[in-house]
Amino acid sequence: MPFLGKPKTFSPPKQSYFENLEELDEWASSFSSAKLFDNILPLYSRSGNEQHGKLLVCHDYKGGYTESPFSLSYTFNFWSSCDIFVYFSHHRVTVPPPGWVNASHRNGVKMLGTLIFEGGGEQDCLRLLVGQLPKSRTGFVSQPHASTSLPVSPHYARVLADLARQRGFDGYLLNFECPLVGGLEQTRALAAWITLLNSELKMKVGDHAEAIWYDSVIINGKLAWQDRLNSLNLPFFLSSSSLFGNYTWRNNYPSLTAQYFLSLDSSLTGDVNSHPHIHRKKLQDIYMGVDVWGRGSHGSGGFGSFKAISHIAPSSLGLSVALFGPAWTWESEQDKPGWNWDSCFGRDQADSTEIITVPAMPPLKNGELPCESGVHDVFTPLASYFQFTPPPDPILLPFHTTFSPGVGRNWFVKGVKVFHRPDGWTDVDKQTSLGDLVWPKPAVSWDGDIMDPEGLDLPVAKSEICMDDAWNGGSALRLKVNALGMQPENAMFRCVWIPVQSLATTAGRVYEASAVYKLETEVSGVDVDIALSVKDSVSSPIEITSLSSEDAGLGHGWTNLKIRFTLPSVAGTPNQHRLTSVGLVITVISEDIAQPLALAFLLGQLNTSSLSLLWPPNQSPLPLQLTTPLGILTWEISASLPPVLAPRISSPEDPVAAWPAQPSTELWFPKLLYANIYALEHRGDGIPGDVDNAVWIGTSGSGYEGMRNMFVVDRETSNAGGETGGKILNVGGGKMRFYVQGVNGER
Repeated sequence: MPFLGKPKTFSPPKQSYFENLEELDEWASSFSSAKLFDNILPLYSRSGNEQHGKLLVCHDYKGGYTESPFSLSYTFNFWSSCDIFVYFSHHRVTVPPPGWVNASHRNGVKMLGTLIFEGGGEQDCLRLLVGQLPKSRTGFVSQPHASTSLPVSPHYARVLADLARQRGFDGYLLNFECPLVGGLEQTRALAAWITLLNSELKMKVGDHAEAIWYDSVIINGKLAWQDRLNSLNLPFFLSSSSLFGNYTWRNNYPSLTAQYFLSLDSSLTGDVNSHPHIHRKKLQDIYMGVDVWGRGSHGSGGFGSFKAISHIAPSSLGLSVALFGPAWTWESEQDKPGWNWDSCFGRDQADSTEIITVPAMPPLKNGELPCESGVHDVFTPLASYFQFTPPPDPILLPFHTTFSPGVGRNWFVKGVKVFHRPDGWTDVDKQTSLGDLVWPKPAVSWDGDIMDPEGLDLPVAKSEICMDDAWNGGSALRLKVNALGMQPENAMFRCVWIPVQSLATTAGRVYEASAVYKLETEVSGVDVDIALSVKDSVSSPIEITSLSSEDAGLGHGWTNLKIRFTLPSVAGTPNQHRLTSVGLVITVISEDIAQPLALAFLLGQLNTSSLSLLWPPNQSPLPLQLTTPLGILTWEISASLPPVLAPRISSPEDPVAAWPAQPSTELWFPKLLYANIYALEHRGDGIPGDVDNAVWIGTSGSGYEGMRNMFVVDRETSNAGGETGGKILNVGGGKMRFYVQGVNGER
């Protein structure tokens, strides 16, 4: 989010995508010296039930690359239900922007780009297979004795895998929507080429990499969508990692697809050891398409999309779902009177407790029978069809959230507003979890056995995104808790548990969690205590220690909470990996218990990390900065190590290390999520002014650049004339001093 000052026309950086394979070759010619994007989070895949269908989301928002940093845009916020996310556009090679890759990987979700060939793409389809044409004029020494087919070159498989590695994403959706004029010969060559792409991706990106085939071209080269898996598209599915089915299927096609797959010989699907398969095929690798825009999709799309998913039946039949165009909630309403970002955000979180207008079913397709009664009579939220999966274990990737949907109208640093734009901003790189257990609907339960809850009504909680006040970033989570008055015979003491975030944790490991909150209401005659706590899926006693902190009161009304916890091992629990919930215990003591209670507070930040048993956790990052003459501010991070104590070693044979050893770079070297950048004008005498007068001018790591320790200083698009926490920065031709304030997720 660099220089969120005076709005300007936004265009994506060069080589955000490629219009043809010739452009891709130009990029590849300089790849050997191209720097890998260093602000990309690695992917740590999540584990789930292999018998349950998965969710692929295909994001086609206004053609791609249209979310401007200078306004509020659509962002996706349902990562806990999603397994694969495809960033889609109609350019030949779509490269997911770094911010979207980070948002996806932060939640353990694979992020794919798109390789697409539409009308007029026939020549590039052929070039994809044969590679760069040879420049030799002499040709072969002799002609082959046997007839040969179309040659298959690994060139573009290598280049596309190199691109995925450099930009940090996990593979491609393969969308061939133009006829292949070479017929069976070309389609066989294409299926073979896909195996080369899969092999290159696995070697350069990792075993988790994907190359997904979209149901379009069939084995004779004709463009003929099948809407299911059958013999006409089977070879492409077998060569790919999975199949993305077209949307216009009849209501019996999901069951026909499952039956067809189960009839396949196991040697085709890789279930036998006849020869190694790049991808062993499962029923869950078939994604039946659902178009949220309708367009022939069962249920007519929109809020009727659940009808299609009910036939795919991820939990019972086991097929997966490819959901196309979820930004329908935004795009279908944006031109209507009274529409704004908040109304779109509300549509995204609609559930079965609200009155939902479901579109009428389209006419039956030729040969389609009416749906059985009860299959999809009542609106069901889409998330309820899929596995709920937490982000990666904090052992692998520390968990951090400021409850940001990736958009905002302000920017806060430690509770202080440093920037405001009425039209808002978008930076998906700054998107974090909204609290997957508390948003959109919190769950409330009594906590502990201090009182008998019989006859008492549980408090009702509501969550919402607050952009007017925050601890760090652009937003906080507002929780409103309302309780009815109690009868005099009931206890004055009320204690409730509100889970906020799911975590994947490992038994026996030590974790540390912290939260920053702020009370918004002061209720007369009521004492409120808020504590951080943890519960797990097997109800085992968790060892929790509250950690006192000298800076528990952070200023501006914010308070810090910190705990340390360990999950004990439980007999019969495989691998000791468990689903854990971190949340808040709210204790209320009322003088007048007959009066209703209305409590509101902000949750500004939540973090969980795993403590290393071998290295003290108190390293500090030290930014070392440098300004280049071209106006690019760069810096490097060093580690400030703990004080060294004299080692207690009695002899050279003493098996004791002089200091705790660092087991890996990932565990001990400090990492920055991003950096806040400040600027300070020199005074008239040439001496820098007071650092307290420095003005925030932006953040590093924006969603498009993909570089960690860099910020472009653009004087023409500065904060001049814009509100920046009440200060105005006049960046003319005078000397400036810049300050880099690292944000590492601790606070």
